[in-house]
Order: sequence, then structure tokens, then C-alpha cells
Amino acid sequence: MISKVGQIMIYVNNQEETLKFWTEKVGFSLIADQDNGHGMRWIEIAPTKDSETSIVLHNKELIAKMQPELNLNTPSLLFYSENLDQLYKDFSDKDITVGEIVSMPTGRVFNFADNENNYFAIVEKQ
Repeated sequence: MISKVGQIMIYVNNQEETLKFWTEKVGFSLIADQDNGHGMRWIEIAPTKDSETSIVLHNKELIAKMQPELNLNTPSLLFYSENLDQLYKDFSDKDITVGEIVSMPTGRVFNFADNENNYFAIVEKQ
């Protein structure tokens, strides 16, 4: 039986720039940054150090060579925020590409793009 989501893997073209985006602009914490010495770098990030679910940034080109059958598309992720207006302002001030705040049946939400133009969404949860 599955009890929780542990890690979400995102395959990126530039691990270093994507790490900077998530930690410096979005404010995520670096959990682990490991390299096996053969080009396989494992970068784990999360909203906080004690988050139950984390994101692992993998080198897309390397993974494509190792396992060409994998779907390397970016997953659709929905994050939660308790103060959507402030987060929207913070992202805008940091020159993160953001969509407009819209009202959905689940709450107010906006999209944002990372440094590689992958889009994610944030919904206000209180």
C-alpha cells in the first residue's frame, strides 16, 4: 500500500540554473546535492527542510541516454500557499513569469514558469 508521495522527479536541461531558480527565487531549501562521480548528479529540493515530499532535479540529457523509454516531460504540480497575494507579489518582484490570479472552484490560483519555461500552479489554501 502506498502511504505518501516521497519524491517528484523533474528532468531539466541545466541543473545548476534550475537549482538557483528554486532556491534563490522560489525560496525552496536544498536537501541534498550528490554526484556519483560519473555525471549522475542528484539534487533534492523542498519547500522546507522537513517537508514530506521533495523534488529531485535530474539531468534530462543523461537520463534520456540511460533510459530512452522514460517520459521526460515536466509533471503538472500544484503547490499550496497560505498568502497567495504576497507570494504573487514576491514572484513578480523577482522577475518570475506569473499568470494572472484566477478564481477556481478549489480557490484562487496562479501559474508561474521556472527558468526553463516549465509551468506550475499555486492555489491558496487556508
